[in-house]
Amino acid sequence: MKILLLGGTADARRLADSLHQFGLKVVYSLAGLVRVPKVDCQLVVGGFTQFGGLVKYLRDNNIGAILDVTHPYAQTMSSKAVMAAKEMGIPCWRFHRPAWQQKEGDHWQDYQDEADLLAQLDGFRVPLLSAGQMSEAFLERILQLPSIERIVWRTAVAPKFPLPDNINWIKAIGPFALEDERQLLVDHGIDVIVSKNSGGSATYSKLEAARELSIPVLLHARPILPEAEREFSDTDDCLQACLAAWGKTSSHSKNQPKDSQQ
Repeated sequence: MKILLLGGTADARRLADSLHQFGLKVVYSLAGLVRVPKVDCQLVVGGFTQFGGLVKYLRDNNIGAILDVTHPYAQTMSSKAVMAAKEMGIPCWRFHRPAWQQKEGDHWQDYQDEADLLAQLDGFRVPLLSAGQMSEAFLERILQLPSIERIVWRTAVAPKFPLPDNINWIKAIGPFALEDERQLLVDHGIDVIVSKNSGGSATYSKLEAARELSIPVLLHARPILPEAEREFSDTDDCLQACLAAWGKTSSHSKNQPKDSQQ
C-alpha cells in the first residue's frame, strides 16, 4: 500500500523518513514555497492541481491512505484531505504538534480573524508580525491605526508587493535562538508580538523573550478542522500506529531509525 504524507513541517519530514526506512511506500507532498527538503521517499512538490486535483491523484497513483502532517494552520489542505479520503474510501489520519500553553509571566491574548487583530493592535506602537503572509491591504489597515508608528514583519517568503518605509521586512526561517530573539525585540522597540500558535520548539524562543521583557503576545487561534479518522499529537505514537495498521511492526520507539527520534 502507498501512503500520501502531506507535509511541509519538520515533523512531516522525520515521519516520512522513518516510514520509508521501515519499508512503507511513502509519497511526501509539500507546497515547496520556502524550501524543498531532501527525503529518501518519492516527492511531490507544488500541490495537486497540476495532476487534476487531489482525488484524481489518489486514484491514479493507487494511494491507500493519507497522513496529514501539515502545519496546524494549513486549513484548506487539511480539509481537502479529509474530503478526498472520504470520497475514495481510504483512511485519513492527522498529526499536529500540540499548541503552546501559557506559562506564568506570559501576557497572551487570542485573536480570531483580521478584524479582531486590528481591534487588539490599537494602542500599540511597533508590532512584530510573525504570523506568516499578510495582504497588502491588511498591512495598510494596520498602519492606519492611530497608535501604530511602524511595523516589523518577519516571514520566510518575500512579500509580492512593494513595502512602504514604515514596514521593516525581515526574512528569517527558524529555529531561532533566545538571545537573538531578545535582541531583535529590544533593537526594534517591539511592544507587541503577533504570532500563530504553531507549537513546537523552532519558533518558541520569541515567546520566551517576550515573557522576559513583559511584551504582550497576540496569538492567532488555531482553525477548526474537519475530524480525521485518527488524530495524533505525539510523533512516536503516530509512527507506531502507522506501522501497526499498514503492514509493518515495531515493538517500541527504541527500535526506530535514529532520525525519527530527533
